[in-house]
Amino acid sequence: MTAKKKPENDLTGPFGFKPYKEKKGEEYMSEAQEEHFRAILRAWKQELMEEVDRTVHHMKDDAANFPDPNDRATQESEFSLELRTRDRERKLIKKIEETLNLIDSHDYGYCVACGVEIGIRRLEARPTASLCIDCKTLDEIREKQMS
Repeated sequence: MTAKKKPENDLTGPFGFKPYKEKKGEEYMSEAQEEHFRAILRAWKQELMEEVDRTVHHMKDDAANFPDPNDRATQESEFSLELRTRDRERKLIKKIEETLNLIDSHDYGYCVACGVEIGIRRLEARPTASLCIDCKTLDEIREKQMS
């Protein structure tokens, strides 16, 4: 019995979206490309919002007043970790909304530092990217030197 090989073009990107295939001579950040990234960002935002709802329900359902101080401390620690995670996701949701606004104003896909095209593949990997790879690398080097 031989294992079936997965076709190379069967790869999927974030949230099950197939990577965008640029058409020959297609303009960068065409309407189709903008719509592709808009759909990815909306799906990502929706997933994060659902996770927030699950956390709220989980915390309501699991909130108990344990008589044992160790159990109470464990629960508080778990809730604290969940809340920190949700706070990070809340910030990410805000960044996704800002990115969707950039798409609506047709400014998406261009580096905010130098104005060069960020590139489809980089945006596929990180749809909220606002810096090209060169500016991001310089930014990280500066950050490393400051700390």
